[in-house]
Amino acid sequence: MTATPAHDRILIIDFGSQVTQLIARRVREQGVYCEVVPSQKAPEAFKTFGAKGVILSGGPASVTELDAPFAPQSVFDSGLPVLGICYGEQTMMAQLGGGVEGGHSREFGRAEIEVVSESTLFDGVWQTGKRYPVWMSHGDRVTALPQGFKVIAVSEGAPFAAVADEARRYYAVQFHPEVVHTPDGARLIRNFVREIVGAKGDWTMAAYREEAIAKIRKQVGKGRVICGLSGGVDSSVAALLIHEAIGEQLTCVFVDHGLLRQAEAEQVVTLFRNHYNIPLVHVDASDLFLKELEGVTDPETKRKTIGRLFIDVFDAEAKKIGGADFLAQGTLYPDVIESVSFHGGPSVTIKSHHNVGGLPERMKMQLVEPLRELFKDEVRALGRELGLPDAFVGRHPFPGPGLAIRIPGEITREKIDILQKADAIYLDEIRKAGLYDVIWQAFAVLLPVRTVGVMGDGRTYDHVLALRAVTSTDGMTADFYHFDMNFLGRAATRIINEVRGINRVVYDVTSKPPGTIEWE
Repeated sequence: MTATPAHDRILIIDFGSQVTQLIARRVREQGVYCEVVPSQKAPEAFKTFGAKGVILSGGPASVTELDAPFAPQSVFDSGLPVLGICYGEQTMMAQLGGGVEGGHSREFGRAEIEVVSESTLFDGVWQTGKRYPVWMSHGDRVTALPQGFKVIAVSEGAPFAAVADEARRYYAVQFHPEVVHTPDGARLIRNFVREIVGAKGDWTMAAYREEAIAKIRKQVGKGRVICGLSGGVDSSVAALLIHEAIGEQLTCVFVDHGLLRQAEAEQVVTLFRNHYNIPLVHVDASDLFLKELEGVTDPETKRKTIGRLFIDVFDAEAKKIGGADFLAQGTLYPDVIESVSFHGGPSVTIKSHHNVGGLPERMKMQLVEPLRELFKDEVRALGRELGLPDAFVGRHPFPGPGLAIRIPGEITREKIDILQKADAIYLDEIRKAGLYDVIWQAFAVLLPVRTVGVMGDGRTYDHVLALRAVTSTDGMTADFYHFDMNFLGRAATRIINEVRGINRVVYDVTSKPPGTIEWE
């Protein structure tokens, strides 16, 4: 499924940056549809996509290398506006006749630029003669400009920190406007997309809902669809959208692996079977999963085991139902980007953390993936558009392997029970404090450590529990939430008093730099 040609489109060419997805998010925030394509597939994509403007991403390569990736020449021959970011600036300069040299001045992290000339890119955001904070990440630098370009901003390590050819509507910046560490970066991207490109901001969730329903009906026809429902936001929204499109032609299968949050299985069944009256098969496979995970301590082996078992159980239930022509999945756009990512880019390394399974060849069904164009925040917006309760729409991200990766070491029923109870208390205290929607993700981890303690008049030897809470605006970077000590004291006291098996609680204050998307 792709956005209809009626919507203006921006094509983002990916050169392997770990934050390319953030460029797409910033464009989407302006109500403008965009897609990311790896540079090796960009020539063909540019021919067929119907872009109104192009953005060239950053990347780890150097344009001085013989095998360095470049933008298609057709992009520059098209007359369309182009914005180059970091490596995107360097390849633009090199391809248009400028100069780039390696290793002169490395800039990583926070920096300041000084605006030295007016530009449409800066209109209403930055003023000439003033300095502004940005986020840099480069080793090479531009040393000479192609004909027609002028310098519009400089930094200590980059004399061509931002350049522009206003006549051809070419713009390039050495810093990363897409990350939150460049405070005004989103406004610069808005200037490019809305003012320079002139794209209409008409890509809304209401429009997406209407278009997606029509496409689902066209794809499925009178066929039957089976959907793997996990209870998370993605599969829940996908199920509701498909049900709205085809009604009783959809059957959901909820595989309960026993590693969910406390009472989560009951909530899923109640909502979808009783409230929405969607045909639902609930499979309690917790005994099977726990037996297979017995003695397993490696986290990657846990993920793969859970993914394999999930597919096996789901496939068995699908055969019992019989007659399904289509399999619905809550695939999101980040999954799509990563599956065709720039060869060797950072997302390839990160990807395995989130995906525990896939569609095996033996399941002879076509895929229905109505969310494959959306980011997580857009899925939440669509969920609200569909009327999904806030308790589901606003739920913190929860990985497919569930509590398995929040119990380092071997998994047992006793550990699951302890963690479910402790996690529920922690989240309850967060909700009571009115912080649940402020925090992007919060969870507890049962550490593979025991400590000696004294409780009352007795000595104990019990587990240590770690609490984690982070804030994030993009799902790619995060900082720990700054709880006050009174809150942490209340939460820790309740957990120790109410959950047998824990005698010490610690709080994790690790921050996550740009590009790091692992949370567990």
